[in-house]
Amino acid sequence: MIVPSDLWPPFGLVVRSGDLTLSAISDDDLPGLVELVRSGIHPEDFMPFTFPWTRVPHDEQPRRFAAHHWAERAAFGPDHVSVDLAVRVDGELVGTQGFAGGAYAVTRTALTGSWLARRHQGRGIGTRMRRAVCTLLVDHLGAVEVTSAAFVDNPASLAVSRKVGYREGDVLRTVREGRLALTRHLVLRPEDLVRGEPVEVTGAEPLQRFLGLAQTAGSA
Repeated sequence: MIVPSDLWPPFGLVVRSGDLTLSAISDDDLPGLVELVRSGIHPEDFMPFTFPWTRVPHDEQPRRFAAHHWAERAAFGPDHVSVDLAVRVDGELVGTQGFAGGAYAVTRTALTGSWLARRHQGRGIGTRMRRAVCTLLVDHLGAVEVTSAAFVDNPASLAVSRKVGYREGDVLRTVREGRLALTRHLVLRPEDLVRGEPVEVTGAEPLQRFLGLAQTAGSA
């Protein structure tokens, strides 16, 4: 019998840590995620993202948000590994945590990215979900390097990276909404991962097989 992970390998992937759960975004998750975006992710006078996708007109957000996720699924392949996970705390949707990498099976490098609704910020959730996805990458997908980036005027994101064990790298001159911005790059090595509460991963095998990775100990 064909199962969802036969259609798209990340379907069925679940990462749990205490009351925190990360799972592949389904179409059923999209309306709730759009409502979270509309509730606010960041102050109006600050943009934490290189591409200002939260500035999309209110009435266009549902269609464009869904189209982005559908396009990423369609483009998914060995040379374009992009996985976004819905994040829940006690079953309540709070944001997303993702990772992406080109030719991942060769480079074993992934870039993490996330967002969290403002009403759920300041509770340590951002650190927990980043730690959970880094554990997935290191322990179950054989990552030898996990990277991240944040504008230097985004101390909350930089603090999460430090707590998880990323080391600060170069600062690059980039553009944000047409103006100069400085972006700090960060790198996490497996030996530097700061582990907290236990992280349980299930359903990683279809993604491992798709990427041609040898199954690692601890996968379920």
